[in-house]
Amino acid sequence: MPMNAVNAPRYLRPAAVDRIFGHTLAFLVWIGLIRAHFYVLEVRGRKTGKTISLPVDPLDLDGRRYLVCARGNSNWVRNARAAGEVVLVRALRRHRYAVRELPPGERPPVLKAYLDRFAGEVQRFFPVPTGSPIEAFGDLAPRYPVFELQPSNETAPGAEAALR
Repeated sequence: MPMNAVNAPRYLRPAAVDRIFGHTLAFLVWIGLIRAHFYVLEVRGRKTGKTISLPVDPLDLDGRRYLVCARGNSNWVRNARAAGEVVLVRALRRHRYAVRELPPGERPPVLKAYLDRFAGEVQRFFPVPTGSPIEAFGDLAPRYPVFELQPSNETAPGAEAALR
């Protein structure tokens, strides 16, 4: 499929307020005060090697777990591609996953489920409304990176210390 303005990879940079809220939410999720569907994503920076942390909404669908980036080709997306793995943290418990990026042709059902489940948080990033048919996501799929998370082991390094 040729790239055009509708499906070209892009990144919507968060505003300062969004960044402050994200850091605060990540901390509260990390220590376990906020659970719901939130996790903290940790991924190693591809240039600095430093761990980058931010709140995410993993999607469990048909026995598989996915991460979707509603903002497009973000920094964490590029870092996850380079690292090949991520860690999800909630209430000081860490779980490591290998990542497999879905090709655009496999993304529409995941994008639909993601928008339907988390519309209150992500609708503003999608040009189609909640409840749209899967076909509505076909042309949009290249704009939204989707990773399938595959457990690489039960806990990530540092989990034992965090649980003590």
